[in-house]
Amino acid sequence: MATLSLPASGRAESRVLKSRAAGKLLLLALVAAVLAPWAATHWPGATWPHELTVSLDRPLTTASDWVIDNRDSHPLFLYFLGHVSNAVVLAVRAVYLVLLAAGWAGVTAFGALLAWRVAGVRLAAGTAVAFLACGALGMWIPTMQTLALMVVAVLASVVVGALLGLAAGLSDRLDRALRPVLDTMQVLPAFAYLLPVVLVFGIGVPAAVLATVVYAAPPMARLTALGLRGADPEVLEAVESLGATHRQRLLTARIPLARKELLLGLNQTIMMALSMAVIAAVIGAGGLGDRVYQALASVDVGAALAAGIPIVLLAVVLDRVTAAAGDGTEAADRPRTIGWPYALAVTVAAALATRLLGALDWPDGWTLDIAEPVNRAVDWMTDHLYSGVPVVGGTADWAAHFTTWILDPVRDGLQWLPWWSVLLIVAALAWLIGTWRTALTAVLAMAAIGVLGVWEPSLDTLSQVLAAVAVTLVLGLATGIAAARSDRVERVLRPVLDVFQTMPQFVYLIPVVALFGVGRAPAVAAAVVYALPAVVRITAQGLRQIDQAALESARSLGATGRQQLWQVQLPLARRALLLAVNQGVVLVLAVVIIGGLVGGGALGYNVAFGLAQGDLATGLVAGAAIVCLGLMLDRVTQPTARRPKKGA
Repeated sequence: MATLSLPASGRAESRVLKSRAAGKLLLLALVAAVLAPWAATHWPGATWPHELTVSLDRPLTTASDWVIDNRDSHPLFLYFLGHVSNAVVLAVRAVYLVLLAAGWAGVTAFGALLAWRVAGVRLAAGTAVAFLACGALGMWIPTMQTLALMVVAVLASVVVGALLGLAAGLSDRLDRALRPVLDTMQVLPAFAYLLPVVLVFGIGVPAAVLATVVYAAPPMARLTALGLRGADPEVLEAVESLGATHRQRLLTARIPLARKELLLGLNQTIMMALSMAVIAAVIGAGGLGDRVYQALASVDVGAALAAGIPIVLLAVVLDRVTAAAGDGTEAADRPRTIGWPYALAVTVAAALATRLLGALDWPDGWTLDIAEPVNRAVDWMTDHLYSGVPVVGGTADWAAHFTTWILDPVRDGLQWLPWWSVLLIVAALAWLIGTWRTALTAVLAMAAIGVLGVWEPSLDTLSQVLAAVAVTLVLGLATGIAAARSDRVERVLRPVLDVFQTMPQFVYLIPVVALFGVGRAPAVAAAVVYALPAVVRITAQGLRQIDQAALESARSLGATGRQQLWQVQLPLARRALLLAVNQGVVLVLAVVIIGGLVGGGALGYNVAFGLAQGDLATGLVAGAAIVCLGLMLDRVTQPTARRPKKGA
C-alpha cells in the first residue's frame, strides 16, 4: 500500500503552524496561571459575577415608556415617522390592488412572460405552475398579500442597500464604519428588532416592511460595495484617460462592471425578505406568513403546509429568475422580441378576459384541500412513528434521548465551567485559528454577554448550537464528500438542496414539531435541516476545486480512493471546509433562536417573550447577547489571514 505525504512546502507550513500554535498555547497557559487564581479568589463560583453585570432594564424601560407616551404627540412621530408609515401603507395597498385587478390569470401570465424573457421557456412554465399551485391550494389572496408586501419591502431594501453599498464602495472610511453596522444587522435575530419597530410604528404593515428592510438590506449593501471595489482597474484607467468625470466613471464603468454582483445582491435581498414573511406575521404582516404562524400556534400541520408550500414556490421561482438574470447568459429558447409593452398587453388582456368571464378571483371549485389528508398522515405518523416504533423507539424517544444524553450534559458542562475558564477557552480557539485581534474580539464579545447578565441562558443557547453544529458537520461533510466524488449523487442532491436553501426558516419548524413535539431537541433538528444545504454545497465545491495535478500525482503513486481523500483532497480543501464550519455555525444559530417558539428556551425564549409582552429590556438584552454569541462563534470558526511582514 502506498504511503502519501504532502509536498515539502506543505510539510514546512504545517511545522510552522504547529510551532506557532504551541507558542500561543504556552503564552495563554502562563496568563491563565497568573490570572485564574486571582479571579477565582475575588469572584468564586462558576457563573458570571453579579458585581460585573450592568442592568439595562431601567434605561430601556424608560425609553420604551417615552416612545409610548409621545407616539401620538411628538413632532418626530407626527411629521416624519408618521409620513413614513403612511407612505408604506399606501405603497403596499397600491401594489395589492394592482395584483387583484390583474387577477389570477393576469398575474400568472406576467410572471411567466418575465421568467421567459430572463431565462427561457422552462422557467416560464415553472413560474406559471408555481402561481397556479398557489391558487389550487386555496392561498391566492394570501399569496397576493405577501407578494405586495414583498415588492415594497424589496424595492426599499434595494434602494437602501444600494446607497449604503455605493458609499462603502467609493470610500474606505465609510466602508470601515459601515462594516460593524452591517454585521450587527445580519447577526441580530429578527425577533429582537421587531420589538422596537413595533413600539415606534405599532402592529401592522409598516412595522413588517421596515423590519424586513433592516433584515434584507445588508446583503445588497455588501455585494454592491464588493462589485464597485472589484471593478477592473484597467477599464477604469481607460475611461479616466478619456477625460470622464467622477460621475461618468461611476455610471459608465463601475456600475456596469458590477452588474453581476448587483443582481446577486438583488437575489439575496429577495430571499432574505421572503424568509421574513412568516416572522413579520408576528407583528401583523398578514398574508401567507400569518397563515403559517396561526397554524403553527395550533399545531395544525396541514394548514401550515398549505401556506408553507406557496412560500417555498415563490422563493424557488424568484431565486431562479434573479439568478438567471445575474448569469447574463442567453437561453436558446428565449424570445428576442418580447418587451415590457408586450408583457403588459398580455397581462391586461388576460385580466380583462377573466373579468368578463366573472373569474377574476381564483375559482373556489378549483381549490385542493390538502390540510385534511396531511393531518391524517401526521396523526398516523404520531401514532406509529412518534412513540410506536418497536426496538428503535419513535421520534419522541429519539428527541428525549438526544436531550438527556447530549443537550443536557453539554449545557451542564458549560455552566459548570468557571466563567474565566470559558473566556480562556474562547481566547485559545480564536487565537489558534486567527490573530490576537481575533482572540481579543471573541473574548470581549463573550465577556459582554456576562456583563449583560444573561450568562447562563447564553451558555444554554451555546450548548444547542454546538450540538446542532456537530450533527450538521457529520451529515454535511459526509454528504458533501459523496457529492464531490460522484456526479450522479450531485445531480440527485441539487434540486433537494435548492428547495431546502430557499425555504424560509419558519417553515422548517412545521415538520419538526409534528415529528418531535416541542422542546430543545426539535429546535436543534430544525437548525440542522436549515444549515445542512450550505455545508454540503461548500464542502462539495471545495473538494471539486482542488489542484487536479496533486490528485493525479497521488493516483500515479497507486493511492487508493480513501488515501486520496484523507491525504490530498481534505488537506487541500482546508479553507473551504473551515468556511463550511463557519457558515454552519451562523445558520444554526439563526434557527436555534427561532426554536425558542417551540420550546427551545434560553435566549430565543427571552427574545420571543420580550416581543410578546412588549418588554423592551428583556428582548433587546437577549438580542444583544445573541449578536455577541454570533460574533464570538464567527471569530473562533473563521480563519483570519495574518498580515505579511514588510519586506517579505
